[in-house]
Amino acid sequence: MAAKDLYEKDLYSILGVKKSDDAAAVKKQYRKLARELHPDKNKGDKKLEDRFKEVSEAYEILSDDKKRAEYDEMRDAIKSGRIPKGGGFQGGFQGADFSDMFGGGGVPQDIFSTLFGGGARQARRGGDLQSETTISFRDSIFGTELDLKLAPQGSAPTKVTTRVPAGIKDGARIKLKGRGMPGQAGPGDLYITVNVVKHPIFTRNELNLLLTLPVTFTEAALGADIKVPTLEGDEVTLRIAAGTPSGRTLRVKGRGIKSSKGVGDLLVTIEVQVPQRVDGKAKEALEAFANATNDFDPRADLSQKAKA
Repeated sequence: MAAKDLYEKDLYSILGVKKSDDAAAVKKQYRKLARELHPDKNKGDKKLEDRFKEVSEAYEILSDDKKRAEYDEMRDAIKSGRIPKGGGFQGGFQGADFSDMFGGGGVPQDIFSTLFGGGARQARRGGDLQSETTISFRDSIFGTELDLKLAPQGSAPTKVTTRVPAGIKDGARIKLKGRGMPGQAGPGDLYITVNVVKHPIFTRNELNLLLTLPVTFTEAALGADIKVPTLEGDEVTLRIAAGTPSGRTLRVKGRGIKSSKGVGDLLVTIEVQVPQRVDGKAKEALEAFANATNDFDPRADLSQKAKA
């Protein structure tokens, strides 16, 4: 983005955030817009593609605390008249006395140096690129390979292939050094935000995989050996002890997430399922069971505890 374009654009309005919003709010809004505007989702829509590039450029500045502060300072200087609007950085300030404008001249020099690579005389590093992709829960656990097609503004489309490490979390970013925009001082970097689709039965907590296992009343009361699916595709046998209550969590060692940080476990939480309708012999059996166990009161001390 040219210097003149940068300071004349309201990056906050482009991204749809307030100047007072913190970094987390800026990131959340960017991710929302990136999902809606990503070229892979809106192929052939030039207007939306341009909007996506504009949003990405705004995020590049507003997501960096230092660049954001200096952008704000430059905008304030322009609004207050300390810097004339419309002149541009490529000639609009020739002969201007910055010491008169800023009382010393150090402020604009720092801003130019950080935001615009030090001005026309200094070689500039290429800009960073932002991209986003969505992978399955299984691929996030075992790792996968991505093939992305990027079409940065002013450049020909390029194909990028990279490996997603096993155990990556939803929202994590992968940095590909030197795969950003070209520049005289070398290319920038490419940052890929990874979104993970939820799994129908598995969730995760750090390196542990979590699963809720439905069991019958008789399996929980009498005990049972139950086949439990794993994310690898095979099954493990889980022994349910007699009298296991609903909500108890059992651990299967070493069947969680395997990554460079270690190996987790599979945590199985028991959920006792109650039939919606019981009749015939099943009802008779339950009534007989109730009569045989009428001395058991699971709420015996409930009222007493309520008064504590």
